Amino acid sequence: MAVDSGPAGAAPRSQPAIAFEHVDCTFRTPDGIAYTALRDLNLQVADGEFVAVVGPTGCGKSTILNLAAGLLTPTSGRVSVHGIPLAGLNRHAGYLFQADPLMPWRTAIRNVALGLEYRGVDRPTAEQRATEWLARVGLAGRGDVYPHQLSGGMRKRVSLAQTLILDPEIVLMDEPFSALDVQTRVLMENELLEIWAANRKSVLFITHDLEEAILLADRVVVLAAGPGTHALGEFLIDLPRPRDLAELRTTPRFSTLYHDIWQVMKDEVLKSYAQHKSRG
Repeated sequence: MAVDSGPAGAAPRSQPAIAFEHVDCTFRTPDGIAYTALRDLNLQVADGEFVAVVGPTGCGKSTILNLAAGLLTPTSGRVSVHGIPLAGLNRHAGYLFQADPLMPWRTAIRNVALGLEYRGVDRPTAEQRATEWLARVGLAGRGDVYPHQLSGGMRKRVSLAQTLILDPEIVLMDEPFSALDVQTRVLMENELLEIWAANRKSVLFITHDLEEAILLADRVVVLAAGPGTHALGEFLIDLPRPRDLAELRTTPRFSTLYHDIWQVMKDEVLKSYAQHKSRG
């Protein structure tokens, strides 16, 4: 899904691209019980930084992205974009969901061009740019096919092009590769890093896969188990760029980072597992 972006080509800013300051987010269940998904969350993504957020199942990772997109409003605290409190949709951001949002009745090129058309770009120009983006994600010559004719990895590539064609300053990604097979997932991770390296967008990447987080990110933030999720710690990922993801998995530094982060995560994963098991 593409969310309108602000002006392209802006100079780097001193303020974080996204900042969560003492954010609480509480929902009320149908039976009237208050459920606090996030409590006193503090999290920042610097301009041009790739931040991955990891945590146990059900800890509120997607809630964080929805707050960053402006689809939810915090109960207390503040979400700001480039130092300005967010009010309504975050028009500097593009949002790539876990499930692809492609319209089945539109071809790949028409899906990718959709956001530009909503912004008033004429169809020939929008489709020309969509063709260029399909080539960038490895789908040159596949613009006339429909989503049902594409593999899962190909649909994810179309979704990525659909999001990035609007040149958002911030990219929000909710476990985008979790449904893919291992080989396709590695290809997509490499594709994402190559595109990101070309223009260094600010990325907030949600994943349950610690290995993926370490391989992709500049920094990994670990969340506590819910309810009342908050940041337990963060780790600078000092692996060199550009990264060959297959080779990095075998390096001593990767193993050390994985061990150190898992030591923080494991008790929270066990706690979350026990909570879900007790519910049924």
